[in-house]
Amino acid sequence: MADWSERLSELGIELPDVVPPLAAYVPAVQVGSLVYTSGQLPIVDGDLTSAGKVGSDVSAEDATAAARICALNALAAVHALVGIDSIARVVKAVGFVASAPGFTGQPGVINGASNVIGEIFGDAGKHARSAVGVAELPLGASVEVELIVELR
Repeated sequence: MADWSERLSELGIELPDVVPPLAAYVPAVQVGSLVYTSGQLPIVDGDLTSAGKVGSDVSAEDATAAARICALNALAAVHALVGIDSIARVVKAVGFVASAPGFTGQPGVINGASNVIGEIFGDAGKHARSAVGVAELPLGASVEVELIVELR
């Protein structure tokens, strides 16, 4: 049984506090052995860290870093609900990228989320994924990420 808390410590990663919901929803819901997170924005200490369209206002590199923040916020939501050490594997990540016309690098941007999941969970972090370009995201965010995880 893996100790994900220990792994986070080894990597020097501290999960943030759960971002309070911005509307009428909860950060995460458990159904059987799965936890579904709500979409998480790149919010740090209450502040949106990346706003605008990727490919015009925001560089792909900055959006990739923002996707990493989104993934950590999603893991924080799971941790608050059931504890990080109860995760057996990450099943799926869905990433949304506010995209300027003609921007087609959504998969590379969402690698920011997938890569941190891989760093933390290793083989248990190999997940299915969608990376979708959208016109707008809540609060004008550049990226949003949601996760589905399986529990032990």
